[in-house]
Amino acid sequence: MYRNLEECITDLEQHGHLVRIKEEVDPYLEMAAIHLKVYEAGGPALLFENVKGSKFKAVSNLFGDIERSKFIFRSTWDRTQSIIALRDDPMKAVKHPFQNIGSGFGAIKALPMKKPGRVPSAFQEIQISDLPQIQHWPMDGGAFITLPQVYSEDPEKPGLMNSNLGMYRIQLSGNEYEMNKEIGLHYQIHRGIGVHQAKASKKGEPLKVSIFIGGPPAHTLSAIMPLPEGLSEMLFAGLLSGRRFRYSYVDGYCISHDADFVITGEIHPDATKPEGPFGDHLGYYSLTHPFPVMKVHKVYAKKNAIWPFTVVGRPPQEDTSFGELIHELTGDAIKQEIPGVKEVHAVDAAGVHPLLFAIGSERYTPYQRVKQPTEILTLANRILGTGQLSLAKYLFITAEESQALDSHDIVGFMNYILERMDLRRDIHFYTNTTIDTLDYSGTGLNSGSKVVLAAYGDKKRELCREVPEVLKELRGFKNARLVMPGVVAIQGSAFADYETAQQELKGLSEAIAEKGPLETCPMIILCDDSTFLSETIHNFLWATFTRSNPSHDIYGVNSSYENKHWACDNMMIDARIKPHQAPPLIPDPAVEKNIERVFAKGGSLSGVKLK
Repeated sequence: MYRNLEECITDLEQHGHLVRIKEEVDPYLEMAAIHLKVYEAGGPALLFENVKGSKFKAVSNLFGDIERSKFIFRSTWDRTQSIIALRDDPMKAVKHPFQNIGSGFGAIKALPMKKPGRVPSAFQEIQISDLPQIQHWPMDGGAFITLPQVYSEDPEKPGLMNSNLGMYRIQLSGNEYEMNKEIGLHYQIHRGIGVHQAKASKKGEPLKVSIFIGGPPAHTLSAIMPLPEGLSEMLFAGLLSGRRFRYSYVDGYCISHDADFVITGEIHPDATKPEGPFGDHLGYYSLTHPFPVMKVHKVYAKKNAIWPFTVVGRPPQEDTSFGELIHELTGDAIKQEIPGVKEVHAVDAAGVHPLLFAIGSERYTPYQRVKQPTEILTLANRILGTGQLSLAKYLFITAEESQALDSHDIVGFMNYILERMDLRRDIHFYTNTTIDTLDYSGTGLNSGSKVVLAAYGDKKRELCREVPEVLKELRGFKNARLVMPGVVAIQGSAFADYETAQQELKGLSEAIAEKGPLETCPMIILCDDSTFLSETIHNFLWATFTRSNPSHDIYGVNSSYENKHWACDNMMIDARIKPHQAPPLIPDPAVEKNIERVFAKGGSLSGVKLK
């Protein structure tokens, strides 16, 4: 049980899970570049002892490995799992009262502890400019906080137990922000803090916000946990840390006594400033948009405070490990929320939100001799209307029949669906709807389309295991490559505009149709670089599903409409980069060269074997 972040770092170091970097490292690009290489190599947590321009140390990659995360929470893991399970299924406590009595006492002991209303003696007042100004990618708009715990209270029901603790990125510098007086908050209105801001704005009042950075690792994790309704993040922080969350109110702001840093301030009604760009988890920059601006009140730091951070980029990254950790803690909560759903996998390699794989149930028509998707279509609607899953663009869904399925077996799962899908019946579009704010493949900010690809029943086709001859000799298209059974990538000219694309894809579909049926290849990907896309499954998932908008970029061989339902013989996805899409994240070569010093012989990270 750690009382603070420093105790966690000491424990990790003593057990070989952390390395100190003694060289001076520039927070402009270098710290992030080092982190990325160490994470990719499966390396340890990193303590940067000498951050250029700041007196504070910084730590990263704390949660970069699932086993390290379990080690951090080893003393409270099982009890926290039990309490979450009780919240998901309270009847467990009724059926097994003595078995679960310890969980109840654990929850009581984790209740937050209010302290006298003053700034803790261990804190000193500092300024935003004193913090490590970490910029991760060359085109980022400035320095960002990537592991904040953003605290706000409901203006209509103030108090800690009705509060929201969320993780929303914070821009510290750049753009139009006045240093030490303003910072930017990136969040959507449906998030907890967005609801609080809407209520405050309706009353004509500013919303008081506190940003905690650091403290026991459990506090960081509590800010991203999808907790059951009624389970406070502050209570969860106490459960997982094994120690009550300690706080007080100063100038009307909540102050965490356990955090390493606290930033307090106000968000005024309708006050926005440009925020971004920022290298994000889709592997591209999220561009500059107006988001709430916070007027800084005061900034505090412990005397020996340590600044935790992570780096966001094309997955997998440390937030991938966060996802695994959350799944381990909560179990498969989706089963409780949507009866009939057995599994939903938000595919990390595709940026999480763009692509979902799901396994449901088929119980509606057991008497039918011809099996086809029925219940799983109802479940698809439920999935696409649930929380963060509603941001998905592509949903592949099926149901188990004679064989067990694993949605984490990418190739096996897609093979199963492609073998059974009726392309004239089983493709279902949702147009003019919402997608992830960070996804620029759509028609505007937070605007795009979705498609459900459902399959159930008997196997309909064998999938090609080499490139069919018909796809090798297409005028204007080249370098046909097999991605996986039934999926072939072909390379075309650069995307110009949608009018031109429609003509190109029409010509491609006609050329394929002229050669006769191509039953073994249900999915064809048009891309800029088919060698890259077919090189790894991760490349296929990333390039295909982050660069396409289903309503605009799915075409078909012999496509047609019947009663407004779209059908085809072979589905073609235009996964070329579009001019309106955000640029991909590319490391700075000069920075990559500069950081070699810490990995060289005698350097702090000479023991890390890079890939």
